[in-house]
Amino acid sequence: MMSRSRKLALLGLIGAPLVFGAFAIQERAAQQGERLFSQVLSIVNDKFVDSVDVGTLYEKAARGLVAELKDPYADLYSPKQLEAFNQNTGGFYAGVGMSIEKQDDQIIVAKVFPHTPADEAGIRIGDHIIAVDSQSTRGWKIDQVSSKLKGTPGTKVNARFSRPGASETFGVQFTRRVVHIPAVPYAMMIENKTAYVPVTQFNETVSEEVAQNLQRLVKEGAKSIVLDLRGNPGGYLEQAIVMSNLFLPKGKEILSVRGRGQPDETHVTETDALVPNLPIVILTDGYTASASEIVAGALQDHDRALIIGTTSFGKGLVQSMYRLDGGYAMKLTTAKWYTPSGRSIQKDRKLLDDGSLVETRPDSLETDSMRLARPKYKSDMGRVVYGGGAITPDVIVTYDTISTAEQKVARAWQSKLQDTYLALYDYSFELSKQVKPDFTITPAMREEFYQRLVKRGLTVDRKDWDAGIRYVDRALDSKISSLAFGDSTAKRRDIVEDRQLTKALEYLRRGPTTKSLLALVTAPGDSPKKPN
Repeated sequence: MMSRSRKLALLGLIGAPLVFGAFAIQERAAQQGERLFSQVLSIVNDKFVDSVDVGTLYEKAARGLVAELKDPYADLYSPKQLEAFNQNTGGFYAGVGMSIEKQDDQIIVAKVFPHTPADEAGIRIGDHIIAVDSQSTRGWKIDQVSSKLKGTPGTKVNARFSRPGASETFGVQFTRRVVHIPAVPYAMMIENKTAYVPVTQFNETVSEEVAQNLQRLVKEGAKSIVLDLRGNPGGYLEQAIVMSNLFLPKGKEILSVRGRGQPDETHVTETDALVPNLPIVILTDGYTASASEIVAGALQDHDRALIIGTTSFGKGLVQSMYRLDGGYAMKLTTAKWYTPSGRSIQKDRKLLDDGSLVETRPDSLETDSMRLARPKYKSDMGRVVYGGGAITPDVIVTYDTISTAEQKVARAWQSKLQDTYLALYDYSFELSKQVKPDFTITPAMREEFYQRLVKRGLTVDRKDWDAGIRYVDRALDSKISSLAFGDSTAKRRDIVEDRQLTKALEYLRRGPTTKSLLALVTAPGDSPKKPN
């Protein structure tokens, strides 16, 4: 029987571990350690030049202990941090429906979720939040503003905004309500036969969202599926199990979990598959991690899907979340997980002083020699799959490269990111009220955008701009179509520029069944194919 506890592939289980006794020598060492800590705490508390609250000292000591473990995924959460963690992974919170970020000491609206108080009030991406409940936000951190906007459903909060290009500020009174951040922002039919389902996270509702969209698209006539897990950082382990079960029959192993001093856990599918036969392509990239890799690994090992894209992140660890007194919680790495063929996809990394992770043996380019050095495993049909670091696609397709001129334009935009973003948004918003679904980017649009960037102080060499118009046009097209017609339309217009999705559609056209699709790629024992 598969456990239904709230486990996370990386963001884990809430429980209460028991620590049993140790040998006498360990007990003596523990006693000495306790005395050392008590003495240091006493001296700091009594003699340190500045008065420090004892509770704060204990918290700092606890954080230091967690940090010294050198576990890049371990953390100690305060009550507020735990609340934010649960909101981010759960997919629900009570607020107004905006994502915010800080730029140059300004709080900027980065995203407005549809059908929320912010959306209904006409808040736009790029608006500045200058006050909340009559308090200026100047100098505030993002979490301060966020906590002010969030609250009990049905309660009210006032916010004042400024809008670039507008001479006056404006105020809005929001009524807070539960906001759902969808894991599937949209799903659509491509070429009248392929269900395209992008999945952005593994929150508590992701499997239900995927199932609902698949049921709708299958009724509309879908004969194949593209499950887009690019950029998906993972989330709940149980949701990865449920999602795998949408495609795998009852009784199939999805993963096993092995930890120190505890019996191995094997998770298997418990129900019949929702979509048992349609051919599937899963798209992955270097940001496909954790729960996403569980789904990709299980479907690859059971020969249920073809993996196309670039090598995944390689996060094969399980974290457990332990509730502590006072509303605190600690997240700690407690186990590794393995795909059905027995492979670990954990990629070795080390934690730098700045908190970033680097690979101890970088292999993101997946050269043939590096791949062949990795341990080999077999899928159900005998195909070679690779362990020892991430999910290797069956068909490796890199992202499209941009020209030298396009790179120069991109670097210029990056140098004044906020001004570029606001100019792009404002101009695209204006055009979104005028364009028709079949619009194209005209030289006049391109020129007006260039002049608006120049007015904002952006310096772009004219020759580079003219040579990099493909990059410019794609940015304008994406933003205009998204604002005018929604994300699905923007994606539909962008398909021709998406090499990985285009390759997925090509393989599905050539392989209308799962068996014929897999036959296009490798014979048993072969290495992953690179695109023609």
